[in-house]
Formats: sequence, structure tokens, C-alpha cells
Amino acid sequence: MAGIASTDIGVGAVSTATAQQRSEIVARIERLPFSRAHWHIASILSVGTFFDAFDAICIATALTVIFTSLHIGFFNAGILISAAYVGQFVGAWVFGFMSESYGRKIAFIISIFLFGVLSIATAFAWDFQSLVTLRVIQGLGLGGEVPVAAALFNEFLRTEKRGRIALMYQLIFIWGAMLTPVIGLICFQLFGQDLGWRMMFAFGGIPALVAIYAWFALPESPRWLVNRGRYAEADTILRKIEAQPWRAPLAAPQLRPQPEMKQTRFGELFAGIYLRRTIMLWTLWACAYFVAYGFSIWLPTLYVNLGGLPVNYALALSVVSWAITLSTMYTQAFLLDTVGRKPLLILGFALITLGGIYGALMVFFLHATSWQILFSVGVVLSLGTSLTTSPAVNYTAELYPTRMRGLGVSTASSMNRLASIFAPASVGALLAAQLGIQSVFAMFAVVGFIGFVVMATMGVETKMRSLEELSP
Repeated sequence: MAGIASTDIGVGAVSTATAQQRSEIVARIERLPFSRAHWHIASILSVGTFFDAFDAICIATALTVIFTSLHIGFFNAGILISAAYVGQFVGAWVFGFMSESYGRKIAFIISIFLFGVLSIATAFAWDFQSLVTLRVIQGLGLGGEVPVAAALFNEFLRTEKRGRIALMYQLIFIWGAMLTPVIGLICFQLFGQDLGWRMMFAFGGIPALVAIYAWFALPESPRWLVNRGRYAEADTILRKIEAQPWRAPLAAPQLRPQPEMKQTRFGELFAGIYLRRTIMLWTLWACAYFVAYGFSIWLPTLYVNLGGLPVNYALALSVVSWAITLSTMYTQAFLLDTVGRKPLLILGFALITLGGIYGALMVFFLHATSWQILFSVGVVLSLGTSLTTSPAVNYTAELYPTRMRGLGVSTASSMNRLASIFAPASVGALLAAQLGIQSVFAMFAVVGFIGFVVMATMGVETKMRSLEELSP
């Protein structure tokens, strides 16, 4: 399969990729409107993105039952939620390096196959310890899929409307998050609660089948191939796309000078213009996902244990929250290429900060912990996290060059995984210590404010600029 032959990053084959060949490949990509071929690529990649969201919310949905069926408390529940993110942190780095050395395609296939198979295995967990262990191993694949898929998809897109298209693709994550409680309700209704949560994890094994299909149907990134000196393979992939029917003749490629070819070096993430970008992006991912996973994963359980709602009502209310988030993100998709990435990211962190302050004040002064208060705070936090998390992966891909795009996105997204290890456990620890939900809201406000300051002072605007222009 294409993409396996080269194993040393930036050596050997790279020297044979001339500037003229790289200019030609980039120019041919930049002239392609979004087409049936792009839809095919997006449909394969989106399966992994959908089930990444499914897995994250699946444990939140299942936890409403596991809480009693496996006899665990708040602290152990936090450990269980965080377990997968330990593997995801490691997986993001491993598959990031793999995507640079062996290609985006093979890294994507292995990652979704691994987390699909382990999801099925999780359905057979027999106690708390086995469930935690399987979740850690499954996390290796989950950590690698999203950043590698984002790097691959962005490298097929031209500059015009790249932000809109990339975010519309990324919205499949929210669809996955929103539909997971629905799938949970169906499983609970059909199989009962004790068997229903296991059937949810069995359903999460579908990506293993898609991995087999992707082996034959998913093309490698032409940008990555030509940067590895494999011009003929990049040319073949683009010829297939160019040969499909078009409403109007394709424009002639507009060749532009390309920067000098450099080898991939891990240290470059912390050198030159990329040092500031890496600090900003790692903070963006850590702060946004600390709140997103820290609250959304706990929310159904909080509805039940603090708000007094039945399990089915709690899951239904979660669907409403995700529906509000989804509608916000569709609006955001149409603003990214006009308003820009940076203003929307700043707005998102401002909403997180205000939502956390509002929740803390309501509980501290009015002692209000009803589901209505939890829901209203959740809506504000969801709006804020949707504005910060949904464009994060594609925004990160725009700020690194092809030679280290997979590595840059993977390492940045690992901050999401690192934050996601500590966020659910921190919420569980605060509640177990009887510090109250107000302490959780205050914690989220502080994290949101850190993200606000860093994005306002260090953020880079990327709208209407090509990948090569942004990252030489």
C-alpha cells in the first residue's frame, strides 16, 4: 500500500521532490472545488470522528447505569472517565509520528481499527478494574484518529472556504455526541440498563469494519507524498480526482514558489514562529477541552444525582444541550471565512468564563442546584466550548507546514487528552470532597479566562490564506 515505503522522516526521498513538483501538486489541489471525491474522503474520515465523539459521550451515558451496577462512587467514576484519555494522550503522540513517517492513511487505518476492536472488548468488561484497563488501551487508537484525519482532510482542501468546509466536516463530532444519548436510550429500552450499556460499546466497534474499507478506498495525502519525493503517486491520486465530471472546466494551475524543503524535526515545534504558535495551540486545546469534557461527560450524572432527574430524562436533556450546540456550530461554520477564526475563539472563551462565574454565583449565594440551573449553565458552557473546540483541530492544521502538520496537530490534540485526564477526575474529586458544584463552576471560569487571555494575545488569524503561505 502507498505510504509504507519511507520510514525515516525527512531523509532520502525528500531530496528528490523538486520545488517545481511541489508547486505543481499544490497548485492542482488549490484549483479543485469541493467535489464527489472530497465527499468520499470526508465520509471515510468522518466515521472515525463520529465514533470518537460517540466513545466520549458513551461513557457519560453508560456511567448513569455503571454508577450503580458496578457499585462505584464519585471518585472512581472520575477515574473511569479519565482512563481512556491516558491512552489517548500516548496515542496522539505515537500516531502523530507515524503519520509523518509512514503516511496519514496508514496511521488513520490502524488507529480506528484499534479503537473499534477495543470498544467491542469493553462490552465484555466484568468489573471496574477490567473496564478501566480496556478503556486505557482503547484510548491509544482514539488519540490518534482525530488529528491524523484532520491533517489528511485539510491537505485536500483549497484555501477558498477551507474554514467552512473543514468545520462542516468537524461537525460530525457534535452529531456523534448528540446522537449517543439517543443510542443509549434505544439500547436501554431494548436490552435493559445492565445489558444496554454493554451493547453501546459493542456498537462502537463499527470503525473496525470501516478501517478495512479504508485500506482499499482512502487515498493518501498528495501534499504528504510530494513532500516525501513520491511525485508519481501524488500525481496519480490527483489525476483520478481531476478526471471526474465537472460543471465547468478546471482553471489552469497557478504555480507559486514554494519554500525550501526541510526535513521534519520535532524540535521545530518549539523554534522560530512555531514556538509561539505551539504555546498558543496547546493552551487552546487544554483549556477548551478541560471544560468540554469536564462538564459534558459529567452532566447526565449530575442531572440524576444533584438535579433529581430519572436516567431517561437526564439523557433526553443532554440531547437538547447538544442540539443547541450543533445549531451554534453551523452558524459558526459560515462565519469562519468572514469574521475569522481568532474572534470566534476569543468569544468562546469569554462565554466559558461568564458561564462558570454565573454557575458559581447561583450555587454559592442562592444554593440552587436544580436541574434547571445545571441546564442553563450547561447551555452557556456548551456554546463557549463549541466555539473553541470545533475549529481547534483544523485551526491547528493551518498553523503548521506539511512536513510536520500531522505531528503538530497530534501533539496539540494530546493537550486535549491530557486535560481530559484531569478534568473529569478533578470534578469527581471536588464533589467527593463535598466542596460542591460551585467549586466546579469556579474552576471552569478560571480555565476559560486563561484561554481567553492567551488567545487574545497570541492568536493568529488564518482566514483566506493558503497553508503554504501561513506556514513556510
